[in-house]
Amino acid sequence: MASSILPPEGETLATGWEPELAAADSLVRQAVLAHASWAIDAPRRAGQPWYDGDTWAGGILGDRGPLTNWVVPKQPVDPAEVITEAARELPNNVPYLFVSAWPTRDLREHGLALAGHPPLMVHLPALPTTPPVTDLEIRQVTDAAGLADAERVLVEGYPLPELQPFQPGALYDVSFLEGSAVWVGYDGDVPLATSTAHHAAGLTVVENVAVMPAARGRGAGAAITWAATTHHRDHPAALIASDNGQPVYQRLNYLRLERWTVWVRP
Repeated sequence: MASSILPPEGETLATGWEPELAAADSLVRQAVLAHASWAIDAPRRAGQPWYDGDTWAGGILGDRGPLTNWVVPKQPVDPAEVITEAARELPNNVPYLFVSAWPTRDLREHGLALAGHPPLMVHLPALPTTPPVTDLEIRQVTDAAGLADAERVLVEGYPLPELQPFQPGALYDVSFLEGSAVWVGYDGDVPLATSTAHHAAGLTVVENVAVMPAARGRGAGAAITWAATTHHRDHPAALIASDNGQPVYQRLNYLRLERWTVWVRP
């Protein structure tokens, strides 16, 4: 019996992370590849440094904070190799997030600090969900003015102290809208909530969710997240949550899939 389950001699067994393997081999693979695409799409469109290879992808939008810059391993390789290659392929001495789907060894000797092990959460389109309600008007961004409103909410509402005082253009170039969809929730003409959807590898990455204090407790976070989640209704959506944010996403039928590992190069 034991010998019957062994592969034929010379046959190569898939690990799930070969570059040529279909993205839909697993939900985790889709999430990894979609986040790798997220890491490079905005820098590539804005003419900023980016790199995309078989084992990792990364991009640099600016030098004022790590949240503008991501490095994402695409295979379970030695993270030290990725860090070394990133130093060679991308501007050195620039802060970035190192976002890994796999646990890593201690990377402090490479100048990184552990940010945590946030949960990856996934929404499956087959799960019936009652759309959340808010008194804000949710609008999809179509121009530079709306993009500036979204960026202001993200910088001041998330918040991102390293990008304050707010100046438009640190996060969003107008070319960003060619690769991602952005929403803003308004109270009249006042922007109070925002979210972004980036679709790649058959999955939607929901990112850059932020709500200003004036909109909290009004269903704004759930509603703005739902707009991004359902932008591609027939495909799964994924987001990297905080432990505190999990309840909001669970009410939208997001499922906790696994914990990722995030390091910061300050």
